[in-house]
Formats: sequence, structure tokens, C-alpha cells
Amino acid sequence: MVSKPNHYDAGDIRVLEGLEAVRVRPGMYIGSTGPRGLHHLVYEVVDNSVDEALAGYCDHIQVWIHSDNSITVLDNGRGIPVDIHPKEHIPTVEVVLTILHAGGKFGGEGYKVSGGLHGVGVSVVNALSRKMEVVVARDGKEYAISMERGKTSEKLHVIGNTKRTGTKVTFWPDPEIFKETTVYDYSVLQERFREMAFLNKGLRIDLTDERTDPTAELSVPAKEPKTETFKYEGGLIDFVEYLNKGREIISGEPIYFEAENEAGTVEIAMQWSTGWSNTIMAFANNINTAEGGTHLDGFKQGVTRTINEYARSKGLLKDKDPNLSGDDTREGLAAVVSVKLHDPQFEGQTKTKLGNTEIRPLVQQAVTKEFGEFLEENPKPAKEIVKKASQALKAREAARKARDATRRKGVLESFSLPGKLADCSSNHPEECEIFIVEGDSAGGSAKQARDRKYQAILPLRGKILNVERASSSRAFSSDTITALITAIGTNVGDNFDADKARYHRIIIMTDADVDGAHIRILLLTFFYRYMPELISRGYIYIAQPPIFGLKKKNSRSPKVERYIYDEKALGSVLAEYDNPDKFDVQRYKGLGEMDPDQLWETTMDPATRTMLQVNIDNAAEAERAVSELMGDKVEPRRDFITSHAHDVRFLDI
Repeated sequence: MVSKPNHYDAGDIRVLEGLEAVRVRPGMYIGSTGPRGLHHLVYEVVDNSVDEALAGYCDHIQVWIHSDNSITVLDNGRGIPVDIHPKEHIPTVEVVLTILHAGGKFGGEGYKVSGGLHGVGVSVVNALSRKMEVVVARDGKEYAISMERGKTSEKLHVIGNTKRTGTKVTFWPDPEIFKETTVYDYSVLQERFREMAFLNKGLRIDLTDERTDPTAELSVPAKEPKTETFKYEGGLIDFVEYLNKGREIISGEPIYFEAENEAGTVEIAMQWSTGWSNTIMAFANNINTAEGGTHLDGFKQGVTRTINEYARSKGLLKDKDPNLSGDDTREGLAAVVSVKLHDPQFEGQTKTKLGNTEIRPLVQQAVTKEFGEFLEENPKPAKEIVKKASQALKAREAARKARDATRRKGVLESFSLPGKLADCSSNHPEECEIFIVEGDSAGGSAKQARDRKYQAILPLRGKILNVERASSSRAFSSDTITALITAIGTNVGDNFDADKARYHRIIIMTDADVDGAHIRILLLTFFYRYMPELISRGYIYIAQPPIFGLKKKNSRSPKVERYIYDEKALGSVLAEYDNPDKFDVQRYKGLGEMDPDQLWETTMDPATRTMLQVNIDNAAEAERAVSELMGDKVEPRRDFITSHAHDVRFLDI
């Protein structure tokens, strides 16, 4: 038996000084040390510049991705103060860079409204960078200060005179912290800055990529760097039009209004299309509140009440007709709700749910007044909006009757799981996973290969319905979709409850061919539209079965020497061998072509498999992609295919 020390005193308590705590537990401050946390460093610095814009002192932000994946952010704001801090007795800019929770957002009148989810800002970026250089322009002079891993390496000093004002921050992410990668993804930053420009009318954000190889840690600087500018004079109006691109509009130009009281300000843009789904994006101080909150509740209540009152007053709803539900009134709606308040309170699983109760009545009253006036003054689009909601009501009633009839047959009862489901024995969702496979052949192999304790198999019969082009009533009449909903256990719509998910890993496992890719995107569209919280919780995965198997020629042994998961990799893998002629290359056109042992070893065994976790880094871009590529209109798909034709390889069909 190991003896335990019986003392526990002050000497056992470790005090982490300065920014040391950030380096010890970086995930507490930026979420992760993977790609998401890496990009969060940029957001924290840019958020400081956006706060200057919110305060009315900045209208231009420039961001550079340098060839070594360092980042520079330059704004034309007031510049971080450089005078000696009265309490810390060092330059204020040094306080901001080296002390947590120091800045104009924490008390005082520096900023009445600020973004930045964690409120820790540039000091955390400094702590997690191997190097940081800051140049401040204000009061007619330029000042510079340098840092290394959170500590001052070069004190603040004057480097020249200037007529401009602003702050320039350059930082190099620390590979000791970001061990997975320090390479920035242009598209992730691109979508973030586009969103920020939409939310801040008139703010210009320039993004420049100086890399010749955007996948390398270090590349030769580009002679002609790629630069993109984001600036939207229409603000939220442009944002809604962006979300609705490719859809058929029924309510005319976006409806826009704003309101303000002592609780804060609200800005709303909204527009209806003929689509079945709705897209409502809610923000608080420029933070995407993906889990909703009080501002979104107020918006939804205001829309439902206003449409019902208008429909009753105009006789579009009769006395005998039931009220339109929230789902009815929001069908086909794209909207952006942006509130700004002095002290936002966030809650929820990912701290992206607004909890300020005082903002709900402001939003609801603004919708009731301004949207109500729009309906009165625009009878034609108003009638189309009510008509759309009434059709949704009829479809909802039809779907309810269909579900009731199905329940009477016992298919959707909680104890009646789909017949083709081979369930696992464990009752602990956190350790359970379900493989959604195409067809009985693949299902048979998967059932033989699985670990019955924690792995379930659900074979699908045929291709799942494209729910982006189908009403909910039609979707719920599909046996395949009903089986999927029942197996997962969360239900959908108003009755959806992510906590009731029977599996915390839902794995789409399809063939590595065109049909498999099609089924995969149809399933992802279903999850995005009907169970988006499962995506945000990280429950949805895509299996990665091998495409090729390398075997020795004329060998009677079934042993595969090497599995290859990428068509591009085949040539380089064969080149590794002195004589490739000694091997046969087998192309797996379907999962059913692999025996159970091979399927387990390559695709299902947690110890050896590779899976892709599905997430949504940018909700606006995800929404537009789904609506454009899976929706009714042909033109957006044709444009996409035309613009990406050069990326397509010849396929073995």
C-alpha cells in the first residue's frame, strides 16, 4: 500500500502568477488548443477593434495572414492608452497585454457595449503566443512594445511621429500550446469577418492572405497576396438577403427596424420565402447566440402574436380557426436579431445563450409595433405571409394525424424500435454509438463486425428524402425518416429533446462512391434541419472507410498489407515499395465488399478507425450552403458546379 502524506497546508497551494494560468489551462480561455482555439486568438484581437467601432471610433480593420501563419490586426481606432496606469505603475498598454481582465470593458466608461465572449481579450492571445508585437498610434506618436509567451521582452518606447491613430497587433501562435496545428484556415476567418461586417453596418474589414501554400506552417510570401473586403452599408438587410440567396421571396424587400431603451438596443431584419425551413440567427453584442436566449424568445413571441392578431383583424383567420403556432408563422422565415446591451449574461452548455430578462420585452414590443405597422401598410406581402403560415398549419395538422395514426399502429411508441435496428446492450448514451449504413448488404457486414455492447447498426432502405425540398408532413410520412427519429430517440420539432439521445456518437457510414456521398449529404441535411443541436453537441460523425486495399499478388492469404483511404494517396503509397508489380490493388466500391473483420479493423474499431466530426463553424454559411445546394432552385447548384468543376476528378462509377 502506498502511504499518503497527511499534511495539507499553504505550501501545497500553487499560485499561478500573471498569465501562467492561461498557459497551464488554455482550454478554459479559448475553448480548445485545436483549430477552433487557434482561430479564436484572431477573434479576440479583432473583437477589440470591433469594440472601437461600436464605440464610434473605428471604421476600418485590416487583417493579414502572413507566410509563417503569424497574424496582424490593424485598426484606425483611438489606440490603446499608453500613459502610466495609476494602480499598476506601468504603461496601460502593458497592463492590457499582461494582466487578465484588464481593459476598458470592466467598469468605467471605456466601452458601453463590447463583444468578445470571454472578456479576456488580447492578454490571453499574448499568453498563448510565442511572440507578440504591438504598435500604438495616438497623441501624435507611435509607440511599440514586444512580448514573448506573455512576458514583456521589450518595454514600451517611441518609434516615431504620426498623424493617424489606432492599434496594430502582430502575434505568432505558440506551437508549444497549439500542437495540432498553427495553420490558419482562410475560409474560417473569411466567414467570421463577413458576419462581423454584416452586424456592424458600414464597418470595413480587409482580409489578406500572403501565403503561397495555405496548408503549410511556413511558405514563400505571395507576390500578389489575396485580399478580400467585407463592408455592407445595408447591414442586417444585406445579411438576410445573403441568407435567402437562391430562394423564392414572398414578402418583398427585407423588413427592417430597430428600437432602444435603457436595457439596450435591438436591430432586426426579416424576410419570408417559399421554403419549408426557417433560419433565425440571433446575436448579442456581435456574439452568435447559437442556443438562443431571451432576445430570441421575445422575437418569436412577437412574430407569432403579431401575425395572429393581423390575420384575425382582417378575417384571414375565422373565429372557428385555431391560432397559428410559432412554427407555422416562422416557416420560410429568414431573420437576424441583433441586440446590444451593457452587461450581457450568457448561459447554456456552450455559454452562447443570452439570459438577460430585461431584453425580452424590448424585442417583443419592437416586433409588435414595427412589424405590425409593416403588415398594415403592406397588405399584399402581409397576405402572402399569413397564407404561408396557414398552409403550414394545415400541413402540421396533417402531420399530426399521420403521427397519431402511426402511434396507434405502435411504430413510434418509445418501446417500439425500428425492426431493422440492431441495438446495443448498453443503456448509457455517452458510451453508445449507432452506425447509419446504406442497404442490407453493408448492414449485414456491420452487424457481424460490431461490438454488441456499445455499437448499434441501422440499415437504411434506399435514399432518404431530401428534407430541404419537402414539407414536414411529407418528411414524417417517410418510413426511413420515422425509423431514424425513433432510433435516435430525441423526437423532432417542439418535442425535440437532445438529452434523450440514445447515442452520443451517430456515425454516418456510407460507401466511398457517388451514391454514398449523396446519401451522406441527404442525412446531413436531415440532421441540420431537424436535429441541429446534435451537431452543435458534437454527436454527428462521418465514418472513413478505405477506398483501396493493397494485397500481395497470387497470395492465398486474405490479409491486406495496407489500406488506402484517399485516391490521391494511392500513387505515393505504391511509390514507397521497390516493386509495386508484386501487389494487387482492390477497389472497395461498397462496404459490403469488405468482410466483417476488415470492416471492424478499418472503420469501426475505436482503436484504429478515423472519423470526421461534423460541426458548424459558421451558421450563416452553413445555412446558405444547405438552402442553395439542396433547395428547389436549380441556378445556385448550377453556378456551384460550374465554379468548382476544376476540383472534380474522374470517378469510377
